[in-house]
Amino acid sequence: MTLAFSSSAATVAVASATVTSSARIPTLRGFVSFRLTAKKLPLRSHGGGGVRAMSELVQDKESVVAASTSFSDAEETTPSELNHSRTFLDARTEQDLIAGIRKEKEAGTLPPNVASGMEELYWNYKNAVLSSGASAADETVISNMSLAFDRMLLGVEHPYTFNPYHKAIREPFDYFHFVHTYIRPLIDFKNSYVGNASIFSELEDKIRQGHNIVLISNHQSEADPAVISLLLEAQCPYIGENIKCVAGDRVITDPLCKPFSMGRNLICVYSKNHMNDDPELVDMKRKANTRSLKEMATLLRSGSQLIWIAPSGGRDRSNPSTGEWFPAPFDPSSVDNMRRLVEHSGTPGHIYPMSLLCYDIMPPPPKVEKEIGERRLVGFHGTGLSVAPEISFSDVTSDCNNPNEAKEAYSQALYKSVNEQYKTLNFAIKHRRGIEASTSTVSLSQPWNESLSV
Repeated sequence: MTLAFSSSAATVAVASATVTSSARIPTLRGFVSFRLTAKKLPLRSHGGGGVRAMSELVQDKESVVAASTSFSDAEETTPSELNHSRTFLDARTEQDLIAGIRKEKEAGTLPPNVASGMEELYWNYKNAVLSSGASAADETVISNMSLAFDRMLLGVEHPYTFNPYHKAIREPFDYFHFVHTYIRPLIDFKNSYVGNASIFSELEDKIRQGHNIVLISNHQSEADPAVISLLLEAQCPYIGENIKCVAGDRVITDPLCKPFSMGRNLICVYSKNHMNDDPELVDMKRKANTRSLKEMATLLRSGSQLIWIAPSGGRDRSNPSTGEWFPAPFDPSSVDNMRRLVEHSGTPGHIYPMSLLCYDIMPPPPKVEKEIGERRLVGFHGTGLSVAPEISFSDVTSDCNNPNEAKEAYSQALYKSVNEQYKTLNFAIKHRRGIEASTSTVSLSQPWNESLSV
C-alpha cells in the first residue's frame, strides 16, 4: 500500500510494508514466534538455484499461547495474547481455516468485510504457492495462512496503535520473520536478480560508519520491503533488518495489513493521495505528518540511518493501453524535501537511486482506491532489485540558474537512473534474458547462488 505524506509545500512519498506469515512444519523455512529455537536446515533449491543455509526459527503453535503468561512490563505495547481465540492456531487443514473465518464472523469477532477479505486472500495465496511447484506446497499454505489469520484476528481483538516512528516488533513474537516466511514462497529465485550488488555492500559500510543513506526508488507492491530483504539476505541481511520505510496510514489501519506492517521499521504518515478524503480530518492529518517529519529529522541527526522513499506518491501502475509497467514519475518536491533533511542533519548523508520490479507478487488495484480494504491478488514470479551509484546534488545542478530548476534537474537525474535500471531488470526477468541482460551500468547477479559456491 503505497502512500505519501505532505508537510507544508513539500511531499514525501512512501514505501509500505507487506503481508506475510508462517507456522510450524519441519519442511518450511523462516519459522517464527514466541519461544524461538534455532535450527540449522539443509540447503534449499529455488527453481534450480540453491539458497544458502539459513538459521531457522522453529516454533510450536502451543507456545504462542503459553507465552502470554510471561509478558513483562516492557512488552505492554504489543498486542495482548490473553483471552485470544485459538481458532486459527488449532487449524490443521484448509477446511479448518475456512470454517474458522466463518465461525469468527458469526461470533461477531470478525467484521464481514474483513472475513471476506481473509477468505479471498487464502485462495489467492494458495493458488500462487501451488503454482511454484515447490515440494510440500500444500503444507506451506496451511502453515503460513494459519499464522497470518491468527495475527489478523489478534489485531481485531486487540487493535495495535502505531507511533509516528514504529520499530519492527521482534519479540515476544517476531513479526519481521513472520513477513518473510509468507513472502518467500512467492518469489521465483531462479528468475530473480540483483543489480550492482557491490553497491549495496558499499552503502552498508557507510551506514556502519555512521553515515545516513536514503534510497530513492519506485514502488510496486505491498511486498516491496520483504522483496528487498529477501533478495539481499544472503549478502547484506543488515540492510533488510535496518531499513526504515515511510508508510502511509492505510497500511497501519487495514486489518489485513497491520500484522505485516508491525514487522517493519516505519515512519508513519498520512497519504497525500487521501489527505482530503474527509475534510474534517485534514488539519489533524497535517499535524500528525509534522510530528512524523520531526521524528525523521531526529533519526537522521543520530546518524546510521537507512531510509527508503518512493517519491512518486504511490505504487507504479501499468499503461492502460499497452499493459506495460514502468516507474511512476517522481514528485520533485518529495525528492527535494528528503535531500534537505539529509543535508541539514549534521551527519554525512548519501542519496542512491534504487529500482524494484516485483508487481506480479502482489499487483496493486488499477487505480488508487479511496476505501480501505483493497483486493489482494497474489502471484509466484521472478523479482528484481538494483541500485546505482550515489547521485550528488551539486554535481547535477552546477549549471542550474535557480532553486526550482535545480530541484527539477536533481529529481529527473534520480528518476532517469531508476528507469534505466528498471529496463535492465525487465529484460532479465520478463524477457527471460537473465544475467545476459546486464549492461555497462547494471551488473546482474544472484547472491543467493553465489554464497553457496564460496
